[in-house]
Formats: sequence, structure tokens, C-alpha cells
Amino acid sequence: PAPPALLPYVPRVPPAALPGKLTATTFALERPCCVFDRHANASDAVWLVVAFANASDAFRNPPSRADVPLYERLPTARSYMTLETAAAAYACSAPSPAVLRVGGDTACGDQGGWDPCNGPLPSPGPYRVKFLVMGCQGPKAETRWSDPILLRRAGSPSTIDPAPARRGSDVVVITSILASLGTVLAAAVLGAVGTEAWRSLCHRDSGTGTFARRSYRTHHIPPALPQPLPPGCRCSPPGLGCFAPRPPGPCPAE
Repeated sequence: PAPPALLPYVPRVPPAALPGKLTATTFALERPCCVFDRHANASDAVWLVVAFANASDAFRNPPSRADVPLYERLPTARSYMTLETAAAAYACSAPSPAVLRVGGDTACGDQGGWDPCNGPLPSPGPYRVKFLVMGCQGPKAETRWSDPILLRRAGSPSTIDPAPARRGSDVVVITSILASLGTVLAAAVLGAVGTEAWRSLCHRDSGTGTFARRSYRTHHIPPALPQPLPPGCRCSPPGLGCFAPRPPGPCPAE
């Protein structure tokens, strides 16, 4: 058969920030729209070939669907094919998601290895991918290989440094102590201000109260008692004294 047509399209991870664009077992790819319209019929299928970057040059396109390398052979064959999709799903007029998820099928073990699977990738890679159009007579067209795609590495628990946690605890303790000292200082300042204000109020109240309670006691002067007239004085109104001799005998009533 004739070799498949080489299309200028290069698969790539979306440049935009996406949740889960690269994980420890999966990665996202831009969906190839309007790429296969001139090289595929409605009955053709488009496959995604996934290979370790250092094994992509050794990959050979399978002559038929029965020869498609499966996901379970990745550790030994270093490549596999997945995401079998009708070519019409990638047509320009077909509504479709913007990205494809490679490695997103966690139920691959339940399929018995007979159907192509999109299982989680077993290592960070790096990997390279390409799209392959296959018809009844075998491969018809293919894209170029992507650049190497390196997944995230999961950290081993033994490599986690517990020191940041201890430093975090120390920071919390120091912060608590500083907060306590600040509270005590604020209480002392407020107490001093309150005491001074209280003294000022007491001093003001003490002066006013003393003035209000101050009393002046006058000497009690008893009324003057009438004094007896000396002998020989003329009767006169009481308190006027004697100013002339009087004749003997009692004073006439006034």
C-alpha cells in the first residue's frame, strides 16, 4: 500500500492555563479540527499514537485495526494507540470539546485488554504523540510527532522536608507571644490613662464637696438680762441705765 500522507499539523498541549493540563498520569491535547477533512472519509477512524519520546522514531504504523498496539503493551512495546474516533467528529462543522484528555480512563483494567484503552500513563515520560487516520485498507494520513511532553512528578513522602512545618509552628508561637505582649501593653496604657483620669475627677469632686459641705458656726450670744438699778437712780426704760437720782420708794409703773 501507498505510505500515508504526512500532514503539517503538529499536536500540542494547549498553551492556555487549564485545570489539570498536566498531571502525574494525564495531559491535555488541543483537538485537531479541520485537519483531516481532505484525507478521510466518513467511515475512517482517527487514532492517537502515544509513545515514549525515545521510542517514537522506532514506531511503525499498524497495517490494520487488528494490529493496533494496545495500552497494556506500553511497558514493553514503548508505544500504544488510543482514542479511536470517527473522522467526522474532527470535521470543521462538528461541534466538539476544545481539548482531549490522554490517560483519563481509570477503568482500563476492566476491559480485558481487547479494546483500545486510554489508561493512566505509568511514568512522567516524556512522551510524544501523533494522529493517524486509518481506513479499511490501513493507514491513510498522519500528523507530525509532537514535541516531548513531560508530566508532573509526584513527590515521595520520604523526600518531604518536615522543617517547614516546624518553622511554621515556631512562627505561630512567636506570633502568639507578640500578640499577648501587645495586649498586656495596651492594658497597661489604658490602666494608666484611666487612673490619671480618675484622680483628676476625684480631685475636682473633692474641692467642690468641701466647699458645699463647709459651714460657718456663729457664737451664740444670749440676750442681755435686765440689770438691777443702783440705788438712787431714776427709773428709766430697761437697758438705758440710770441717769438721775430718784426719790425713795418703788418706781411707778410705766
